[in-house]
Amino acid sequence: MRGAPTILHLDMDAFYASAEQASKPSLRGKPVIVGGLGPRGVVATASYEARVFGVHSAMAMAQARRLCPNAAFLIPRFTLYRTVSDAVMTLLHTLSPLVEPLSLDEAFVDLEAGGTEPTVGAARAVGERLRADIKAATGLTGSVGLAGSKMLAKIASEQAKPDGMVVIDPGTERELLGPMSVRTLPGVGPATAETLRRAGIHTVAETREAGEAELVRLLGRAHGASLFLMAEGRDERPVVAERDAKSISVEDTFDVDLTDRTRVQLEITRLADRCVRRLREAGRSGRTVVIKVRRYDFSTLTRSETLRGPTDDPGVVREAAARLIDGVDTTAGVRLLGVGVSGLADYTQEDLFAQAAQAVQAAQAAQEAHEALGDARRVPGPEGPERVGEGAGEASEDAEKPRRWLPGSDVRHAEYGAGWVQGSGVGRVTVRFEEPWSRPGRVRTFAVDDPALEPTEPLPLLRPDADAAPGLDAVPGEPATPDVDGASDADPGPDADLAPNLAVSPDPDASPTAEEVAGPVPEDAASPGPDVARKAATDPASMPGEAADLVSDDVVCPRPDVAREVVTDPDPASEDAAGPPLDGAPEAAPDLAPDGTTGREGTTGLNPGERIAPGPEQTAGPDDLAPGADGLAEGADGLAPGLGGGSGRGQGLGHMRGPASGHEQSKPQPQGQPVTSSP
Repeated sequence: MRGAPTILHLDMDAFYASAEQASKPSLRGKPVIVGGLGPRGVVATASYEARVFGVHSAMAMAQARRLCPNAAFLIPRFTLYRTVSDAVMTLLHTLSPLVEPLSLDEAFVDLEAGGTEPTVGAARAVGERLRADIKAATGLTGSVGLAGSKMLAKIASEQAKPDGMVVIDPGTERELLGPMSVRTLPGVGPATAETLRRAGIHTVAETREAGEAELVRLLGRAHGASLFLMAEGRDERPVVAERDAKSISVEDTFDVDLTDRTRVQLEITRLADRCVRRLREAGRSGRTVVIKVRRYDFSTLTRSETLRGPTDDPGVVREAAARLIDGVDTTAGVRLLGVGVSGLADYTQEDLFAQAAQAVQAAQAAQEAHEALGDARRVPGPEGPERVGEGAGEASEDAEKPRRWLPGSDVRHAEYGAGWVQGSGVGRVTVRFEEPWSRPGRVRTFAVDDPALEPTEPLPLLRPDADAAPGLDAVPGEPATPDVDGASDADPGPDADLAPNLAVSPDPDASPTAEEVAGPVPEDAASPGPDVARKAATDPASMPGEAADLVSDDVVCPRPDVAREVVTDPDPASEDAAGPPLDGAPEAAPDLAPDGTTGREGTTGLNPGERIAPGPEQTAGPDDLAPGADGLAEGADGLAPGLGGGSGRGQGLGHMRGPASGHEQSKPQPQGQPVTSSP
């Protein structure tokens, strides 16, 4: 172990979530959770605003929704993350030729190999310069640890989080490690920690005091000896610039257990093709095909087959995977499938037998296509038109199938420009139009098959021509600030009726217009997505009759993550006021209720079309629009929640149910909810 802090460890802060906040100005300073959005999804990264609620990586997404229902739940966008990671790794390579990437957001650097003087002052200067360069190049922050070994450098970077730097001075290693949990040491997982706990060993100091002989007796020679050295603060592992991959694999977890044999075989074929694509992108080939099957009861098994030589032929891998899955009983249900290739090589050896089988299959497919074409050209008989018409109907149905818009994905509208999906359901998609360098944008709703709306690639986090728009003061990674007069950052413009963030009558004495009233929406009106600011009138008392009831202080959106539709008729009993018709998005229903319910009993108890009546029986779900003592709190992004009550501030967020629901009247909101409000 080198005494001087010449090993640098960089760990980007909440990388995926921070990148999403930087690219979406309306989410800065708010809880963001990135991961799989299905019933069996897992949290990939949670922002620091969400971590105060107990959300962390590798947590089940269903549990994360219960802990932090008001967070923005987004799908990962690896295209953006890889772009940012490439920029960060380029900066690391300017420090030293020895850079060991561990993932997209983490890497070790050997500063001594790059010519940095082995002194604390020189290492500290390099670390500070690196943090500043990363901030300037990506708009994101990273934590830096500097020490004499890889283990200590990683521990230092963990202590530096978020956005900090820690340098471990030579000679202080044992004192620093002593009180830490034994789980801090590399290679100590739950099983090893439990073995040590039964022996009365809980901390690194106790591990060191137990001695090498006792650790070898408990854990075996190799593991016990290496653990003792690390407890002493010694780690001789070098920084390796290129780590050779041992295998390449892909796997998928399914929302519902697969029991149909044909479906299982189709999924295995699809996974085999994905695995081969990754194999070719890496410029490698492999000779051992492996499948992974996790059954309904979480029992997991693997099967493998070694080929005659390494290959990257998709047909060969598909055939091998199909043979392997044929030997596995999947009738009881499968929750996960995976396909991998190991025994990697840099060359390919063709399998002539597999090529012959592919040629036979291709000939059979061509013959079947020729026969089908002959049947179609034949003079129609009694069954001919019916058969042709049936096929045409199926093709037409597939062509007209609505597109899926997942929360967080990038889109572009022909008129409004770039934006991102906040939620979708019942044939509609809600989009917030903003760019990483702009202020929080407006929200608009379209039909899912709107031809003007198209998916697009992510925008860069920093404006390419930063001097082109000096009036935009939004900085990636920092909350957008409101104007001095407390108005929303988004300019209402001439289309104020389309902006749910702002609805203020131009004449306080005039009757409210239809665009100023937000109507109720069915509880399954949108799939899970980030919270959406709703429209509300600033003076409910000035509104006559039923319109005032709809915007009373007790009214909130009945569900989280649901964008209210703009109402064209102030009559709450009308079809428009009830929101879009329930034309069906059953696949989104399980995700709509954070408490696990999918029916109306778990939300407001109202039927679609019913007017929300104010009073003590009023119910409410978690929402980013909460009534305050004197009205609605207004922040940088239109109407924003406030905490603690008081004049001009919203009340704390939480689930509220009336006596009729059989639950408590109110549930306090966990402390630490970030709030953006006007001065």
